[in-house]
Amino acid sequence: MVDGKFNNITGWAAKQNGTPLEPWTYEARPIGTKDVEIQIQCCGICGSDIHTIDSGWGKTNHPVIVGHEIIGKVTAKGDEVSHLQIGDLVGVGAQAFGCLESDCRACSRGLEPHCPKGVFTYNAKYPDGKVSQGGYAEAVRVNSHFAIRIPSEISPQEAAPLMCAGPTVFTPMLRKGVKKGDRVGVVGIGGLGHLALQFARALGCEVTAFSSSDNKKEECLKLGATKFINIKKEEDLKKAKMSLDYLYITSNAKSNDYNKMASWVDYEGQMCLLALPENNLDINPRTLIKGSKYIGGSLIGGIKDIEKTLSFAAEHNIRPIIEKMPMSKVNEGIQSVRDGKVRYRVVLEN
Repeated sequence: MVDGKFNNITGWAAKQNGTPLEPWTYEARPIGTKDVEIQIQCCGICGSDIHTIDSGWGKTNHPVIVGHEIIGKVTAKGDEVSHLQIGDLVGVGAQAFGCLESDCRACSRGLEPHCPKGVFTYNAKYPDGKVSQGGYAEAVRVNSHFAIRIPSEISPQEAAPLMCAGPTVFTPMLRKGVKKGDRVGVVGIGGLGHLALQFARALGCEVTAFSSSDNKKEECLKLGATKFINIKKEEDLKKAKMSLDYLYITSNAKSNDYNKMASWVDYEGQMCLLALPENNLDINPRTLIKGSKYIGGSLIGGIKDIEKTLSFAAEHNIRPIIEKMPMSKVNEGIQSVRDGKVRYRVVLEN
């Protein structure tokens, strides 16, 4: 048995809905032969964290430490771990375990997030019933295959959002073969959307940013948008009609008008949901059938997808715009996200 540095891990936990996070210590899972222990340097605040804290997607296993944009150094590893060394700087996204078996319909195709035995980084249960705990903490233990080495060109703080927000937007572009000259739209210019603009630009696409105000127009153009559409202006919406091959929806607002969004997509175009609404979608099937349009969604990226995201970001100088805060101010960071004041990702530092 390998002994780690953090057999008891302290972090900031949600103990019940509607209350601030507070310090909490839990007994870490034993380090298995394929596991690593990571001393956390920083962790991004993702919208998924808020949904979990609030039980917006279903019952939360309280107490829970959220956070799945984790960057830190390996402090211990199991006997079978050969691809990582003590001291390596690694990142962990939204998944901490998967079966990785050759006969798994998900893992064998690089779709580890869909593994029936998969465990998300927090608020999920291992087979023994213990709840996984995330990155608003001093350390974390995960299956080593889900700890990805960080390229030296990217700082730890900038790498954090690239562990979740990055692959969330880049994976569907990779899988659908988005290429130079394609017309790509991005709805919701926030933690996900501002990265989607950069990835689409780097792929050589014609990129349109959709927002509900002009406040972010200049920044969107700098990030890679070639066009900007204010969805509150009728003259802008007329320009958007049938103008896209792909539309990436990074907003999960209950007010989203999916029928209107579909009108921006050309024949045979695709709408892809990247943010999970707490309510069901309202879209007229005739909109899709008569227009030969498609709607779907994409979860987080698999191991190879995250690795490609990091290498592509390093090569093309794609970086998140971040606001740094000490981990001790986690509740202030969460409130800033709730209030929509963040440009565009809060990263908590230990």
